[in-house]
Order: sequence, then structure tokens, then C-alpha cells
Amino acid sequence: MVLGRLVFSSFANVFQKKLAHQGLHPFYIVMASYLVLSIICLPLLLALSPSQLSPSFWINIFFAALLDMAGTLFLVMSLSKTDLSVFGPLNAYKVVISMFLAMIFIGEIPSLQGFIGVGVIVLGSYFLFPASGNINKSRLLHLLLEKGVQYRFLSILLFSIGTLPLKQAVVIGDALATTVFWCLIGFPLAIIAHTVFLKDNFKSDLAQSKNNLSQFIYLGSLIFLMQYMTMIVFSQLLIAYSLALFQLAMVLQVFLGYHISNEKHIVRRLAASMVMIVGSFLVLKA
Repeated sequence: MVLGRLVFSSFANVFQKKLAHQGLHPFYIVMASYLVLSIICLPLLLALSPSQLSPSFWINIFFAALLDMAGTLFLVMSLSKTDLSVFGPLNAYKVVISMFLAMIFIGEIPSLQGFIGVGVIVLGSYFLFPASGNINKSRLLHLLLEKGVQYRFLSILLFSIGTLPLKQAVVIGDALATTVFWCLIGFPLAIIAHTVFLKDNFKSDLAQSKNNLSQFIYLGSLIFLMQYMTMIVFSQLLIAYSLALFQLAMVLQVFLGYHISNEKHIVRRLAASMVMIVGSFLVLKA
């Protein structure tokens, strides 16, 4: 299940990046992918009993869907501006953000090993870019000033917060119900986001997307499979262990960035990924 989740997630990111580079707005890509998700999920309602799900489930799944939909918006915005081989390794910061959220909201103070792990992750991200020609601008600062990287951090923050109600929903309900209602609730939220923030591009995006219908079908199917397998993993493992295993996807994303888009600095970014994976495991085992 973990391997399937890693593969489906990585290839979904490839399709999101391709669609963004074909001129479609990220908000439209998210809305259209949720439409495909809803079409997949509607027949699955026949296998569920929504009336038997508790109010606690509905509260948790609503906030999980809201946070994840917003996180997906920033995720696609990041992919439209960032190499996949940089986007993938940055997922290690989800561990860092989760650690600090736990410190702030539930008083979990990590050990020295946890802080060392954070340092290792930061060190790994330092090597994602080559040295800048401007000696006054460090590689880490260059990373942080990238607009796509900033969008990625926003998506990670939203996904990290959303993990908490998502975990509660899958514990109260089950993997299939959580996945189906995550998709169905996310679709109207994506429509609202597109309507409020992007009113003028719909007709042109719709006309262009007719040539990319198969890609949207592939994308929606990959996201559904990714989310369903994520829910199965969450139902069987602690969040910390799940996050640790999900970090392995960054290596695949670096390879995909090189193979599909001919992205540069492949060796540097693979090395950075390995360092950041080590840092993630140090934090999570702390």
C-alpha cells in the first residue's frame, strides 16, 4: 500500500505539472481534477451508509477536505513554477512543520535528536540549488525566495494541519468512506475557490482542456488511488510512521523530473534527498 501510494502520488504530480505548463491555471486544474474524482466517487456511494456515520466524522472530514483542497491549490501553483526534482524533496519539511505544530498546540517537546533532524533537513535543502553567482545571496536564501518554493511551503502547512482531522475521520469511519467524502466535499469547495479568485479564465481554460481530457482522467484516477491508499496507511499506522514512509517518494520525484522534463542537477538533488530523508527519520524517531 505504501509503495502504491508513493507511485500514484508522484505520477499525479507529473500530470499536474504537465497541465500547468500547457497554460491551464492551477485553480482550474484543481477544480477539474475534483470533478473527475466526484464522477469516480458517486457510484461508490452505493457501497456506503452515510446516515450511519457520526457527526464527529462529518466535522473532521469537512475540515480535512477544506484544508487539503486549499493545500492542493498551492501544490499545483508550486508545480507550475518549480522543478519536480526540487518540489519532491521539499516534502521533508512536512515533518518539520508537523513537529513545530505539535510543540505549539499539544506541548510535545522533541528531544535533541529531533532538533538535529531538523538541522539535517535544512542542510539537505541547502544543496538543492547550485551556488549562486551572487556571493551576497546564499543557496538557502535563494531557495526561500523562489515563489514556487513559497507556494510549496504553504501547501505543506495546510496538508500538515489537515492530516489531523483526516486521521480522526478514517479512525471514526473507514478508508473508503473517508476517501469518497473527501473527494465529494472537496469539489464544491474547489468551485467556490475558482469562482471567487479566478473569474475571467474559465472559458479559455475550458476550451483548452478539451484537448487534455485524457490527462485529467488519468490525474483524477491517480489522486483517487493515492488518497485511498493514504487512508489505508493512516488506518493502520501512526501519523509519524506514515509521514516517514511517504518521504521516500522524493527520490522517485527527482528521477521523474530528470527523465520526463530533463531537469538539471540530478546528482546534487538525489544526494540532497537522501540527506533530507535521514533528517526526516531522525525527527520522527525522536
